[in-house]
Amino acid sequence: MEISQIHQYHNPTVDDNPQTGQSPLSLAREVLLIESRELESIANRLDRRFTDAVELILQCRGRVVVSGMGKSGHIGRKIASTFASTGSPAFFVHPGEASHGDLGMITAEDLVIALSNSGESEELLAILPTIKRLGARIISITGHPGSTLARESDIHLDAYVSQEACPLGLAPTASTTAMLALGDALAVTVLDQRGFSAEDFARSHPGGSLGRRLLIHVSDIMRKDAAIPSVAPDATLSDGLLEMTGKGLGMTAIVDETNRPLGIFTDGDLRRAFENGISVSGTLMRDVMHENPRTITPERLAVEAVEIMENRKINGLLVVDQQGILVGALNMLDLLTAKVI
Repeated sequence: MEISQIHQYHNPTVDDNPQTGQSPLSLAREVLLIESRELESIANRLDRRFTDAVELILQCRGRVVVSGMGKSGHIGRKIASTFASTGSPAFFVHPGEASHGDLGMITAEDLVIALSNSGESEELLAILPTIKRLGARIISITGHPGSTLARESDIHLDAYVSQEACPLGLAPTASTTAMLALGDALAVTVLDQRGFSAEDFARSHPGGSLGRRLLIHVSDIMRKDAAIPSVAPDATLSDGLLEMTGKGLGMTAIVDETNRPLGIFTDGDLRRAFENGISVSGTLMRDVMHENPRTITPERLAVEAVEIMENRKINGLLVVDQQGILVGALNMLDLLTAKVI
């Protein structure tokens, strides 16, 4: 469909909003500006209660249990997920289901983060006495510091917004953004206080690109044992070519009698040898190899192998142990197959 046709179909509403008289872009910018102003206001109001909440989470010996009804519940699921992926075991409990048996998921050692813009959500208030009777601590995030939920919590975080971004003032917009941002602030601050690292994050995200980059080591993907291409220095170039072809790495190591690499010979070296008219059967590998080849140890991260290859503009690496003995080999294709790059 032509762009002009799309404009034609939408022409009745693209210029002016029937509710506000604003153009779509003008209204969108206003929504973003309202929400950003409300977040700035909340940031400026943060006080000791926030650091007390962080300390309470750090002291928690159980799980962080997040609960909220309606839109607050959707925000709560995201907050629980963020805590879980940043080093604080967490899950979401629907307050309505909690009244019908799911309260059994909460223990005295847990900490509950309760979300309600009004602070008067009936479903949350209904389970509050049981949670307090269990002995679980409660952090509430509401837009009304004088609400029942705020008063009955151990710590209350103020998420008050002066206006919603919805032009009708009805749909939860700025208020839900405020809750989400406060939840992120809590999770990130706790992450920092725990000393949670990128490697820790990768361990809880093994299926993502970060997990592959930070958890895969050279030893996990290198060719080993009989799959390692290697020849002696007095082998002929013909022998080296057969080894390279058979092992399919586009290179071969030249090793001494203790299996320590003396040099390396690659596909590129072979092409240059042919261009120079070097005899395949009459030339020894020691005469055409590159001495002091680049190597890496098996315990190094695979992403470090990528860095070496890219910086040196090479396609393969030999892997040696701490004694300098050849124990493996890998090339760019191995790294691509492992999705490291």
